[in-house]
Amino acid sequence: MPVQVAPESVDAVRSFNRFYTRWVGALDEGLLRTRHSLPEARVLFELGRRDRTEVAELRRAMEVDAGYLSRMLARLEDEGLVARERSSTDARRQVARLTTSGRSEFRLLDRRSAKHIGATLASLRPQDRERVVAAMAEIRTRLEPLDDAAEVVLRPPARGDYGWIVERHGALYADEFGFNEDFEALVARIVADFAATHDPEREAAWLAEVGGVRAGSVLCVRKDDRTAQLRLLLVEPWARGTGLGAQLVDECLRFARERGYEEISLWTQDVLEAAHRIYERAGFELVEREAHDSFGPEVVGEHWSRPL
Repeated sequence: MPVQVAPESVDAVRSFNRFYTRWVGALDEGLLRTRHSLPEARVLFELGRRDRTEVAELRRAMEVDAGYLSRMLARLEDEGLVARERSSTDARRQVARLTTSGRSEFRLLDRRSAKHIGATLASLRPQDRERVVAAMAEIRTRLEPLDDAAEVVLRPPARGDYGWIVERHGALYADEFGFNEDFEALVARIVADFAATHDPEREAAWLAEVGGVRAGSVLCVRKDDRTAQLRLLLVEPWARGTGLGAQLVDECLRFARERGYEEISLWTQDVLEAAHRIYERAGFELVEREAHDSFGPEVVGEHWSRPL
């Protein structure tokens, strides 16, 4: 059954699209005070990134109709900016390249685009600039299929990350399992205690970023002198199935071993089936189970452990 989207959500996206096309100058007769439309400028940009490009590859990169692309290339060829020829390795394929004039035009567009974006970002306060760039990265990550080549970074928490851990746990566990505010309060206490009093020699936290967007978290804390505890493992739904959860758990195990712990434990709930699979593959074993309704719905809390 098709998902019903609220009309106001559709209107909000359409309004943003109108703003953005106006802001980047997509509706101008010539982009960045040149004679080129936005699609033509995109062709010049794609060709400018490499010496030669197969036309079929160019069409895939731009996701445009083959006939439309052919007409654009013909116009740019007539202007002396693009040259097309048969591939030296496969006569059935056509390659395109920028001419000397085309390279000059590409550099002009590239400079003006960078100057336009740079001036806009420079007009913002540093914290607003960071939020705008992060929001753009998140929009792209949410709307595009996750690229296998997307850069994955595990890093210590920075400004705002602790609040993000609390917010995402509260929102995701409410959406997926119906947990109430008591669960979010527990996460907030764990995070606040860690941020205020953790021992950096024996405790650590990691934020996972995929393509520059926050996608997960985990904490390794001291339970006692010989036992570490893995806490608050989280992976955003759009990043699941990529191995990110296993990376976070492996990093936690590596840290615990290096800091001299002999064992590591965790507490989880029976409804977190995907997390169970990660823990089992990492060598954890179920130790104890008890039913509770601390977060609203009745669930079974589970204690897992493994030697290091």
